[in-house]
Amino acid sequence: MKIHDQRALKHASPDENTTTYSLLLDELTALRDELVKSENGFSDTLQKVNLQHHAGAANLIHYLGLRRRDVRPLQEKLAAAGLSSLGRAESHVLPNLQAIITLLQHTLQLTYRDDIASDTAGAAKGPVLLQANAKNLLGKLPSQRQVRIMVTLPSEAADDYTLIKEMLLKGMDCARINCAHDDPAVWLRIIDQIKLACRETGRHCRILMDLAGPKLRTGDIALGPPVMKWQPRRDVQGRIISPARIWLHHEKDHLSCPASADACLPVQGNWLSHAKKRDQIEFTDARGSRRKLQLAEKVGDGFWAESSQTAYLTSDMKLHLSRMLKSKKTEHVGNAGAVGALPQTPETIRLYRGDNLILTRYPIPGIPEQYDESGNLLRAASIACSLPEVFAMVKSGERILFDDGRIGGIIRSVNADELMVEITQARDGGEKLLSDKGINLPDSQLDLSGLTDIDIENLEFVTHHADIVGLSFAHRATDVELLQQHLKRLNANQLGIVLKVETRAAFENLPELLFTLLRSPNVGVMIARGDLAVECGYERLAELQEEIMWLTEAAHLPLIWATQVLESLTKNGKPSRAEITDAAMGERAECVMLNKGPHILDAIQMLDDILQRMQGHQNKKSALLRRLHW
Repeated sequence: MKIHDQRALKHASPDENTTTYSLLLDELTALRDELVKSENGFSDTLQKVNLQHHAGAANLIHYLGLRRRDVRPLQEKLAAAGLSSLGRAESHVLPNLQAIITLLQHTLQLTYRDDIASDTAGAAKGPVLLQANAKNLLGKLPSQRQVRIMVTLPSEAADDYTLIKEMLLKGMDCARINCAHDDPAVWLRIIDQIKLACRETGRHCRILMDLAGPKLRTGDIALGPPVMKWQPRRDVQGRIISPARIWLHHEKDHLSCPASADACLPVQGNWLSHAKKRDQIEFTDARGSRRKLQLAEKVGDGFWAESSQTAYLTSDMKLHLSRMLKSKKTEHVGNAGAVGALPQTPETIRLYRGDNLILTRYPIPGIPEQYDESGNLLRAASIACSLPEVFAMVKSGERILFDDGRIGGIIRSVNADELMVEITQARDGGEKLLSDKGINLPDSQLDLSGLTDIDIENLEFVTHHADIVGLSFAHRATDVELLQQHLKRLNANQLGIVLKVETRAAFENLPELLFTLLRSPNVGVMIARGDLAVECGYERLAELQEEIMWLTEAAHLPLIWATQVLESLTKNGKPSRAEITDAAMGERAECVMLNKGPHILDAIQMLDDILQRMQGHQNKKSALLRRLHW
């Protein structure tokens, strides 16, 4: 509120105040009438909406009508008059307007005459409807907080009952299974573990299964020659901190590689049976360097060895065993051994700014740049794309992003089989491009079906075992319609649907998507901030998520705040300061989602604590003004 406006109003004459209030009343009444009239243009839309969402759909129409104008001048006038502003009217647009109109009518001692049946008490109904919809979709609220916690489950949860039980006890209210990974057998084991843990703990947990959707990804990369490398740990001055620990085993014993090993070296035949503790293994590595391994400990049929030298090994490389005698002389023991079959590893595709990358239509394994003997470039690096149909939808000059935006480029040429991309975004030291990494085309008009054949196949499993299905990478209303048609075919109309907003097209078409979503009885929205930030630009993410929150609240739809919440804590065991604030923002949603990671239990516990602390301060956009401590 502007101070000079307040003072001017305070010292204004009664006639001036009357004029000000009359002008405000006229403006607000005209606005209200216009918003009510706008429903006529949406009559067909409202007829298709599920009956329980009719109020939400109508309120969304009013909110869109309100926000399609710049209401800042009106806001300033209301604030100067000491009246309620429109800044927190998302869930109850008309009741909020009518409350101000009624107050002005009383102030001006006007007889209340209104042909529009607006319930001024309706301001309380919007939040109630939102909470009811959230309960239907996500389950009842936990006793200690007002926001639910969803957790993405790792594949290991299929065989780790203790992990799921601990997640529930720490505060997990909803479990997410990503259908882009694993298969129905693994999903079923995870679901069985969840149900068992719920019975044992007495807690409730809804299950959301995300369909993979038409996600663009990089293809496989060609395998390079089988080479094994190890190196000791060194400090910044190059001094050895600790030697590399190598596990030596019989080449047929593939399951004996400990997780703590820096490398696992297979050995042919029974050559290791002649070895003893403190023996040395000598060999010439792939670069012609003489190297040694010190045998430290025998465990079963294998040996732990240590090396203070960096070494590169290939299959069939000769190994010589030497032993220190009592005379302090060293002698070779037995015949030479040999390195067993080493696994092939993918080639390395490293891209620098200014490089070219060929994106291929056919599933040809990717390869790095090719040079002739003189060092002249023969062919740029190449990699396949998982959805070749996009080749007919992209144009030269459009942007392309890889691996959550770590690598960016411009499409320079397009033909039926290849896209030529100029790399414009990479760190100074280059970026490594791996297989199965996301590809985003934020400038392209993609006409992809919202459900792939695999999604439709998986949907039958989802309808039998999950409470909610997640619709991934939707672009337009027809994507939602397609899912609704398949749910009807499977007699699963009551299954919950979560629309994931993760593409630029989805954001731009959000009102249309929401009206279509409201045709189903049990629905909500997820802000998938990872892909959304990549497609729309990280600098716009804060703005976009605000607008999505406003529209979902206007439609009385529950919102899931997702992607990279407490990411550093989940993955590394220590949160950043910024992500603590980000997690606290989740109080404005109905559910917050955590991704999987080795420290997920700590993340659940911290998120539970943050949400409990914040619920006394914040409810959606409203500050609650709880008593402070000083």
